[in-house]
Amino acid sequence: MLTVGDKFPEFHLTAVTGADHTKDFHAVSNDTYRDKWLVVFFWPKDFTFVCPTEIVGFHQIEKDFKDRDAVLIGASTDSDFVHAAWHAHHADLKPVSFPWLADNKRELSSALGILAHDAGVALRATFIVDPQRIIRWVSVNDLSVGRNPAEVLRTLDALQTDELCPCNWQKGDQPIAA
Repeated sequence: MLTVGDKFPEFHLTAVTGADHTKDFHAVSNDTYRDKWLVVFFWPKDFTFVCPTEIVGFHQIEKDFKDRDAVLIGASTDSDFVHAAWHAHHADLKPVSFPWLADNKRELSSALGILAHDAGVALRATFIVDPQRIIRWVSVNDLSVGRNPAEVLRTLDALQTDELCPCNWQKGDQPIAA
């Protein structure tokens, strides 16, 4: 699995931002998000139970990520059409507008090393990637356990200080004076 300090892999995928395939499907790559922090989080499968709680959790604080010049990107190994159908048929997901990458060939998830060996789907992996495309933070959960979007935001805040930040540091707290 790629980890902190590694270069985030190149990708060329379809991003889905809604249910309408005529206007909500977009070809994206690393260049699409040039000079931005990225927060990329993978979930195992669409039309499941834990995944929508995480997507909604990230959606609820998406503005906070944007305020930090970070692009929030979701991804799974489902296709673009499955993403669109889930957008259309799950009431809680309809307002979500950040892109969902369709990694149905498993190219990005394989390059990252986050495929669950027995299930063939992406683990619940989260990557914070700096504007130079260096992975600065990674977290991976078991398939059955959702993650905490507020902790991802807190970690992004700490990384963006470029300072030493102690345990439980929050935006506005003083970093450690070295």
